[in-house]
Amino acid sequence: MELERAKKYLEKGVDGNADGNEGMFENFMMQGLGLLLDSIERGRVLCSMKVPVRLLNPGNTFHGGATTSLVDLIGSAVILTYGLTSTGVSVEITLSLLDAAFANEEIEIEGRALRIGKTVAVVNVEFRKKSTAKIFAQARHTKYLHLPPPPPVQTKM
Repeated sequence: MELERAKKYLEKGVDGNADGNEGMFENFMMQGLGLLLDSIERGRVLCSMKVPVRLLNPGNTFHGGATTSLVDLIGSAVILTYGLTSTGVSVEITLSLLDAAFANEEIEIEGRALRIGKTVAVVNVEFRKKSTAKIFAQARHTKYLHLPPPPPVQTKM
């Protein structure tokens, strides 16, 4: 069940609701992106896509902001593979851009859980050129996982 929720998240936005306000940003990013889910398992998500022209920067390379947004989306999907009901709140995203990717270039994006704890999750996300397997961007995504409030304390009167 948890893998299905993560799959829907990547395909349609939060909770599979592509038409509602919840997940508006995810839906905006995913529309026309062509992101394909190649593999999913507990703690790991592998996707591929061709770099769309609309995500290029003025230098005609894959925009760093778009890369960071994909880190957030893929990292959140990895967290969902653990069966959590929320993807949490981003605390930190660290991105290293190591090389450039160009329009229509085939790339792979792999997210792997480094730690999923009670209140903190840490995910590593790598971007590789599909033709050479060369890493062109690498990120670490840390999220705070909100815990439900404890039940109220019963008092005797």
